[in-house]
Amino acid sequence: MLKLMVQQTTKPPIHSYVCLLKGCSRRKALAEGKQVHALIVQSVLDSNIFLANTLVHMYSKCGSLLHAHKVFSNMPQHNVYSWTAIISAYADSGEVEEAINLFQKMQETGLAPDKVLFVVVLKACASLAGLEQGRQLHSEIIKRGFQSDVVVGSTLVNMYAKCGCTEDARELFDNMTERDVVSWNAMIAGYAHNGLGKEALALYEQMKQEGMQPDNVTFVLLLKACASLAALEQGKQLHSEMIKRGFQSDVVICSTLVDMYAKCGCTEDARELFDNMSERDVVSWNAMIAGYAQNGLGKEALALYEQMKQEGVHPNNVTFILLLKACASLAALELGKQLHAEIIKRGFQSDVVVCSTLVDMYANCGCTEDARELFDNMSERDVVSWNAMIAGYAQNGLAQEALALFEQMQGEGTKPDEVTYISVLSACAHSGLVDQGRYVFDSMCKNHGVTPTKEHYGCMVDLLGRAGCLVDAELFMNKMPIQPNSVVWMTLLGAARNHGHVEIGRRAFDRIVKLEPKNASPYVLLSNIYAAAGRKDELAKIRNEMKEAGVKKVPGCSWIEVDNQLHAFVVGDATHPQSKEIQAELDRLVGLMKKAGYKPNLSFLLDDVEDEEEENALCGHSEKQAIAFGLINTPFGTPIRIKKNLQVCGDCHNATKIISKIVGRDISVMDANRYHHFKDGFCSCGDYW
Repeated sequence: MLKLMVQQTTKPPIHSYVCLLKGCSRRKALAEGKQVHALIVQSVLDSNIFLANTLVHMYSKCGSLLHAHKVFSNMPQHNVYSWTAIISAYADSGEVEEAINLFQKMQETGLAPDKVLFVVVLKACASLAGLEQGRQLHSEIIKRGFQSDVVVGSTLVNMYAKCGCTEDARELFDNMTERDVVSWNAMIAGYAHNGLGKEALALYEQMKQEGMQPDNVTFVLLLKACASLAALEQGKQLHSEMIKRGFQSDVVICSTLVDMYAKCGCTEDARELFDNMSERDVVSWNAMIAGYAQNGLGKEALALYEQMKQEGVHPNNVTFILLLKACASLAALELGKQLHAEIIKRGFQSDVVVCSTLVDMYANCGCTEDARELFDNMSERDVVSWNAMIAGYAQNGLAQEALALFEQMQGEGTKPDEVTYISVLSACAHSGLVDQGRYVFDSMCKNHGVTPTKEHYGCMVDLLGRAGCLVDAELFMNKMPIQPNSVVWMTLLGAARNHGHVEIGRRAFDRIVKLEPKNASPYVLLSNIYAAAGRKDELAKIRNEMKEAGVKKVPGCSWIEVDNQLHAFVVGDATHPQSKEIQAELDRLVGLMKKAGYKPNLSFLLDDVEDEEEENALCGHSEKQAIAFGLINTPFGTPIRIKKNLQVCGDCHNATKIISKIVGRDISVMDANRYHHFKDGFCSCGDYW
């Protein structure tokens, strides 16, 4: 049709141009849209306000905000539809502040906004969390009599909820004279967005009682609420309802179901659902990959990615972010490097989130120099990028580098957020920088207006506890304006274990058991304290209490990557195909270690074993197995990198120092708290962890 219009001599009617422009908008055909625009100019129709409005809309939908603004600016006059078109263009392009500014300029011209424009600007306020501007709009909406409109009312509910005002949103929702499924979804989404999953599920029950039929969006929102709550039974009930209502073939709902089951820890159910999906898109694959990664199954996540490629599904930036996190969790450096190469091939290297995750991956694999080189070469950096690099330094025990980068961050105008301060305080804690840590914490509160969270208080307890200031740490906890959670008490208990403080350790233990009666970790740590103090009666008693409580210690597990294959080792496990060779290597190492002065620290054994079995039990710790496997399967001089799910015990830490000197290898162990780099008989932590 466009060719015919170019060739014909008579001037086509205006509606022909409108149809062409709408077609270009639907197909996002910018080049063809420009040709239609040229024809409009040639036909001296560019001053037609209706055509000009359609042109603004076309350029907006085709992603050319510059051309949309140019057309708008050249219009001899504007009506409310013109302003709606250009404001929508800015809002759709993410320039929401400018969209709101344009709305204010329109009001200055004396034009009255209509319902459609109010909806556009309310959505802009919601995305900015611009509560005050939203309230002003609400007042104008009431003045103009639009509040009873169901679309405007639903958008107001959404705006208040997105701004964190769920009570205001609910009051508005309850007072709506008319509600449709969009209204209910807006309120359910508001609860889910603000972490109020229980309220979202309760509202759904009310929705059913009032006879309102849910749609696919409703179920997606409710499944996300179940995922955030790990509410498996309610998630299963929703799954049954979806099947009854015929939504089981909806790819978005099925992908969200996969995510829900995975977030509830049911990765097998998630995988079964995923495998049975009649249609899968990249979001479906990402949901399953994320499920594996979130449940500590990084190896399975990487295997699924290989299957994804074999089936011809193209990964997106989210896929790479998830996979890089899986590599980071396993310290799978070589696989991470391969992903880095693929990221470059597919053109994602300029994506700021992908690059920030790459920085995190390299740092988590102990390669802080590679991480810093990548960080320095980023074309764009946001607060997440800075946080990734600072956290990387903190995890690797490079506190001075973390503090220097923290200063550079502020000097370059990036404002630190809550996560930044957690990383900086953690860096101070792991290096014994008590005074610097205190200063950062006080500055965060007094000078930067960041309200401390439980994580920040936990970092301060960790800082004081690691430095041996256990009395100060306990006093600090008693003065906290919020109740310490089990994580903070575990931090104090860990410090009591490291410094042999029995009384504080027992008090921390009692608090944790009340909060988490099925957590085995406090029993293990208190047992270590009693064993180190030689209190055999109390040791026997706590072990008996553990058995009576029915809690079991989480088994230590370590991973090592050799020839792009991940090998996992569990404490005391002898099922690996090379278990005999591994045991022989361990026996050889123990003999050499004893000659070098190694004496096993038996206080790190929890279970009762015979005297002659004690050394063997310690040798069965997962990181020692992984190190032995690495030594017999990699060339001499090659660095060995281990990832462990728990904190390295004192015996394994001491043994690994000696092994690194005996075999002349650099050995890195990333445990649950930090990186340990062993070289020539020393550890980068300086025995301070």
